[in-house]
Order: sequence, then structure tokens, then C-alpha cells
Amino acid sequence: MPIFGAVKDFQVVAAADANRALVESFAKDFSLRGYIDWREMLGKEKLDLAAIFLPHADCPDAAVACAEKGVHLMVEKPMAADAEGVRRMAEAAKATGVILSAPYVWRYHPVARQMKKFVDDGVLGRIVGCEGRCAAGRLQRYIDGNAGWMLQKARSGGGPMYNLGVHWIDLYRWLLADEVAEVFGKNVKINQEYDIEDNSFALLTFSRGAVVALDISYTVPDSYPNGRDLYLSLRGAGGVLSWSPSFEGVKETLFVCSDNGEFASSPRRHIEFELQAHPGYTGILGVHYVADLARSIKTGSAPAITGEDGLRALEVVEAIYKSAASGKAVRLAGH
Repeated sequence: MPIFGAVKDFQVVAAADANRALVESFAKDFSLRGYIDWREMLGKEKLDLAAIFLPHADCPDAAVACAEKGVHLMVEKPMAADAEGVRRMAEAAKATGVILSAPYVWRYHPVARQMKKFVDDGVLGRIVGCEGRCAAGRLQRYIDGNAGWMLQKARSGGGPMYNLGVHWIDLYRWLLADEVAEVFGKNVKINQEYDIEDNSFALLTFSRGAVVALDISYTVPDSYPNGRDLYLSLRGAGGVLSWSPSFEGVKETLFVCSDNGEFASSPRRHIEFELQAHPGYTGILGVHYVADLARSIKTGSAPAITGEDGLRALEVVEAIYKSAASGKAVRLAGH
């Protein structure tokens, strides 16, 4: 709510959730109209945008119904429990002319944007290898947060690669301006209570040859600073970038080392960034994303992050799981 409240083009008017106590409390706290069933809300409210945060398996039906009513769509990642669900949404959005977007907000981080500029400017030369690590909290956080469905494969799609890995998959697609051609995956299951794995690893080979190693998990120690272990790096024939994001922190550091002539006087640099602090999950990044989405709706232009982006990320995840099950590399369609 602090994110939407910061964007003057939007006013949240109603909320729906099957948990009666939760939605009544939420509606009271924010002076909204509350509904137990999103279908009733869709029938009674005149909406411009639906922000859908349902269990992943339930998102496609809700999104298609909203699209058929002419309501634009923001669907939380990974958007569905399988790629086919995202395809359904995309087809409905195209048929009805509504916007479909997913909040992959890391693209709005100033460090990520500087990384992309360095890549685009050739500061690293040809990109050879990259690394992405995202270990964020233990499984208990979903139980404590009224989201026990996250631990049910049929409703969530799977474990951390579905929920967290999609962020880094999307970010590397954007940074490299390239698509994943082949994956090799391995899942490791420690918990015995739930049918999702809690650790997932993958090697992604992009069409132009860059290889990205992903380490995604729910097993970071409770004692780890901020409860998250995040890391991103890119290595090219002529330079290296590395960054350990603090997620909702306001101070960030990007390390760059390059043989590029622009860096001749100082080939190794630590570049400091200071973000504007803002309340709400994802902070100022979320504000930038929602404001961008509002502009797209008002102007009828394509959003910066499209349903197609969400589909590409989930297709990669599905290939990782297929590889993990077979023990063999999997090629993506079209490659």
C-alpha cells in the first residue's frame, strides 16, 4: 500500500482475499471495500488495474477474467505455477488489448542500471561468465506470513527457483539483452515435510555464449545479515562487475574492474550508490515500477516489463526442473 500510495495516478479502491479475517482487517486499515471472492469484486467494482497476488496456480484464471472485463494486469512473479498459465494470460491480454506486466523490480535498481550501461558500452568486452546467488529466508516465513501454499508444489509450482530464481533469470536476460538457449539444473531437498525442494542450482547458457551460474535457496542461516545472501556478477574478456545487494538497503556498492581505455587512470573502482528510502515491500524500486506501469496505461504504450518477459523467465525455470529430473541438459524451444 505505501508503494501504490506514492503514485498519484493510482487509487486503491478494493481488495479481495478468501481469508475473511485478513481481508476485513486490510480493508479497515486502508479504508477500502473488501471482498471474500475476487469474482464478486470484479463484478461490482469499476477497475482500471488488478494487482494479482494470489497463489501462483490461481493467477491465470483471475487474470483472464480481469482481461475479459478490460482490466489491465499486474501479476506478481512468477505469474503462474507453469508457463502454460502465463501463455493463457498473454493470449487473453492480447485479445482484449489490456496491458500485462510482472513486477521484476530489480531492473529499476540504479546499480543494475549502471551494470547494464557498462555491459552495453562494452566496458567488460565479450561476456563470458556470470553468477547469481539468492538465498532468502527459511520455509517457516511462508507459514508465518499466511502463505503456506508456497510450500505446496501444486499451488506454487515449485521451490526457490520459481519464487526467487526468476528474479535473477529476468535480470540477466535484461542485462545481457539475450535469451537462454540451454540449461542444466540440480535440485537439493533438505526438508521432509513439504513437496518442494529448498535448494536449486542451474547453469544457463545464453545464445551468444555467456554462461550464468545460479545458486537459489531457502536455507540461508538465521544469523545471516538481513536474512538474505544476495550476489550478482558479470565477467567479460576485458572486465568484471560484482555486487552484493542489500535488497531494501539505501546504500549500495558496485565493484568494477576493466581494461577499457575509459578506466586507464583507475581500472579498479568501487562505485557508491545511495537510494531514496521508501516504506513498503521493494521500497523505491516498487514505486518506480508502479509509476512506469501507470504511464503505460495512460499512454497505451507497452510496459517496460511485459507478460512475455514473465513467460520467458518461467520457461527457463521449467527447463531447469526438467533437467534436474532427467540429469541431462535441456534446450529451450527455438534454440
